[in-house]
Amino acid sequence: MTETLHDYNIDTKGKLTGQIKTLCPKCSHTRKKKNDPCLSVDIGKGVWKCWNCEWNGGLKNGNCHNGNEHKPMLIKKPEYSSERGLSDKARAYLNDRGITDEVLERNKITDGLEWMPQPEKEVKAIQFPYFKNGEVVNVKYRDSEKNFKMVKDAERTLYGYDDIEGETLIWCEGEIDKLSLEVAGFKNCVSVPNGAADKLDFLGQYEKKLEPIKINILALDNDERGKKLEVELTRRLGPEKCKLVEWPQGYKDGNDVLVKYGKEKLKECIERAKHCPIKGIYEVKDIAAHVLNLYDNGAQGGEEVGWLNLEKYYSVREGEWTLVTGIPSHGKSEVLDALLIFLAENAGWKFGVCSPENQPLQRHVAKFLEKYLRKPFSLRTTERIGKDELIPGMSWLDKHFSFILPDENDLTVEGVLRLARALVFRKGIKGLIIDPWNELDHNRPSALSETEYISKALTKIRRFARTYGVHVWLVAHPTKLSKQTNGKYPVPTPYDVSGSAHWRNKADNCLTVWRDLSKSNSKEVQIHVQKIRFKEVGQIGMAKLLYDSKTGRYSDAN
Repeated sequence: MTETLHDYNIDTKGKLTGQIKTLCPKCSHTRKKKNDPCLSVDIGKGVWKCWNCEWNGGLKNGNCHNGNEHKPMLIKKPEYSSERGLSDKARAYLNDRGITDEVLERNKITDGLEWMPQPEKEVKAIQFPYFKNGEVVNVKYRDSEKNFKMVKDAERTLYGYDDIEGETLIWCEGEIDKLSLEVAGFKNCVSVPNGAADKLDFLGQYEKKLEPIKINILALDNDERGKKLEVELTRRLGPEKCKLVEWPQGYKDGNDVLVKYGKEKLKECIERAKHCPIKGIYEVKDIAAHVLNLYDNGAQGGEEVGWLNLEKYYSVREGEWTLVTGIPSHGKSEVLDALLIFLAENAGWKFGVCSPENQPLQRHVAKFLEKYLRKPFSLRTTERIGKDELIPGMSWLDKHFSFILPDENDLTVEGVLRLARALVFRKGIKGLIIDPWNELDHNRPSALSETEYISKALTKIRRFARTYGVHVWLVAHPTKLSKQTNGKYPVPTPYDVSGSAHWRNKADNCLTVWRDLSKSNSKEVQIHVQKIRFKEVGQIGMAKLLYDSKTGRYSDAN
């Protein structure tokens, strides 16, 4: 039987040919923007790719496909010729923006007729070629109404990739800003392809290219979106390697300064870029914007965790760390994994998972798949995950989860944090899981007591969380507890974790997972929230959940 796109629940909007964007049957229903058409489909070729969950494939009978495997959409190479040059009108516009003919010619800027999706017609557009190793890999089009587009299915890279050299690199958020900085004498400048809206997911593939850079100067727009991009780039690149440019009062970006003040003033702004504030030394002016934001909006809580019973007491905020404890076999890891899946689905978070106990890795991936696809993985079940769901499911997991397994000689707090730091840059992780503490190598120096060692180790973890805006979950077992007179084990507290009271003192949040094992058929799990450092994040209390053993998911108990 001939396959059709409708066999994969892809809505072609009644069209029989051409390229369209439509809802993704795999992820659109889970997204906050449920009506965002994130699935690109080439109807004629019978291929598709989702730019949100990265689900991709092709029809078995499609023009580009033979056999039983689904072939993903290929990266497109744009056709571009600099010989078409610039029209007088486009050149005059760019000259008025302070961009010289010399800079325009070096960067091979052209213009011409191009179909633009916003006005849905062909219009005159300036064309900015994106070069990588001397080859045009993408093109940004900009019309007179400031509408933008890039070549569909082409490679995403930094504008100015071939200008990356030396130990200093300037970052901006627009092609014209990059050209403006070149006018001021700075060729070592790049722009992110989608401006302040960019998710930066492509950065990881350029790690080696960017590795020699010692100083990153962030010359971004002076508006709310530009500040958000500044925060994320600082987090990814490392605050210790970043300088921040401050534009004159009332000016938005580098091109604004070039037009109104000239290239010398623009050069001065770059040269006077300041290092991120020195840790431990703050002046009121350094945090004035944060104080104003706190005044206007109040203290912001964390991300929702997916269970109304627990959300009364606990939320997840970047830059904090949570101690998770509980008696073995009470479900600490299961609850934590389910929480991570919810955060990935609903908040788009990405995670680094160091879980030596959950080996081999394929078993851990299978558990995540059960929770994500809401079906059992095991061979012994009838309504198990189908193979047609397996590959898209793994593709989604690959987007949100990376596993940290240091060499046996480096399975230390420092080794885990070093690899997690790399994942902050490569994938922008916002969560780190260390499960459990006792599986790490804790060869403490003989001069340190166990209490002193734990204090120093937890300080490193807290510093990592705050520096890189990552929430860390650290799973630690309690000491052996005695049964109570009723035959049940007591609910452990952070003070019961082996080694030190620092477990409670240094944690921002403390959770204990507890089950009544005397009730053999009970699905109830209790989450005891025993510490919350900041009241806007939660409060002390206990939430009851119900465990589904088939899928590993939880639901609120009545």
